[in-house]
Amino acid sequence: MSARNAATTESRFSLPFWKVFLAVAGPGLVVMLADTDVGSIITAAQSGVEWGYRLLLLQLLLIPALYMVQELTVRLAIFTGKGHGELIKATWGPIWAWVSVTGLGIAATGALLTEFSGVAGVGELYGVPRVVSLAISAIFLLAVVLTGSYRRVERVAIALGLFEFAFFLVAYESHPDTGELARGLVHVPFQSGNYLYLVAANIGAVIMPWMIFYQQSAIADKKLKPEHYPHARLDTALGSVLAQAVMAAILIAAAATIGKTNSHASLNTIGDIAKALMPFLGPNIGRLVFGLGTIGAAMVAAIVVSLAAAWGFGEVTGYKHSLEHHPFEAPWFYGAFSLAVVGGAIVVALVPNLVALNIGVEVMNALMLPLVLGFLVLLAIKALPPEHRIRGIYAWIVVALSVVISALGVFGAFSSAVNT
Repeated sequence: MSARNAATTESRFSLPFWKVFLAVAGPGLVVMLADTDVGSIITAAQSGVEWGYRLLLLQLLLIPALYMVQELTVRLAIFTGKGHGELIKATWGPIWAWVSVTGLGIAATGALLTEFSGVAGVGELYGVPRVVSLAISAIFLLAVVLTGSYRRVERVAIALGLFEFAFFLVAYESHPDTGELARGLVHVPFQSGNYLYLVAANIGAVIMPWMIFYQQSAIADKKLKPEHYPHARLDTALGSVLAQAVMAAILIAAAATIGKTNSHASLNTIGDIAKALMPFLGPNIGRLVFGLGTIGAAMVAAIVVSLAAAWGFGEVTGYKHSLEHHPFEAPWFYGAFSLAVVGGAIVVALVPNLVALNIGVEVMNALMLPLVLGFLVLLAIKALPPEHRIRGIYAWIVVALSVVISALGVFGAFSSAVNT
């Protein structure tokens, strides 16, 4: 059932909230499942190895921050009907729109390299050549998007993302010490440059430019209406909790196993993590289950990142940019998506050592937060209809939180550079 039909049915027959929610939900859940991508997995695992449970509290504190940021995209999409790039262009003109979408392009490029490096890493655990695993994943992504509607793409993305629940099994089987976990929650070594670097990386792993572009554009493409606002907010809230729960599970698993014996282990690839977990969890949990979770995370993120880039550039240039159009009706949109997918796969196939840049990509995202959050907050203040703009105490909270997150990300990244 489409969201529009759900709304009509609800008004006629007063359908229960949960039935309408099932029709409306999707954009928030998909973007949050994509949030725990390969770069995020590696960042969370490295955090657990180096600092035990001392970055776990940050994962929990980022839940309301993640929700608050992505809820603004819900509000902007529903009450303006425009995607993020399109709304920036309509509000401040094409120059600022291009500035924003250029940042999106940089972030999307880095993200796609990490997703495909993760797919290649899992394949190599089972002796599959990276060219083969990359080709299969690229063909699958192209087939899903080029032959489907928005609704079909959304369902496939959610199905892929459900494999991330495997990380909860990995955390459970790692048998963490609850006493150590509780002590780690209150011990925050802010004097360490490396700790601050991982703070920046974790912040950058949670709030990324392509997430904002994707969710706003997806809601606009799904044609959600004002009556769907409560359902879309719940979709985003549930996704925020799930995303950070997955990050916490990965961190706990790494801290309870690898971190106990080798806190200086360098986990630059998914293969490094899986192999390091195997002595503690065995081949089934350490390799098979962790690999399944990674494949799910990588594939759903690749869909979201590629579509965000295609939507963003389509909104700024003005070409047709909807999954409801046939590829021949919107050749530039589907062409941009295909170029992102094929280009990312080829680069990772030709330059395999790019996987070492995973945490660096997350820090780059943190450095871009002032620009990304600045645009988002200003739109929520200026571009919305007056009755739906953020105002009063909530507006001050949003502004303050955005400033703190941006400052922590930038400060952490520069502190690391100074101390290394």
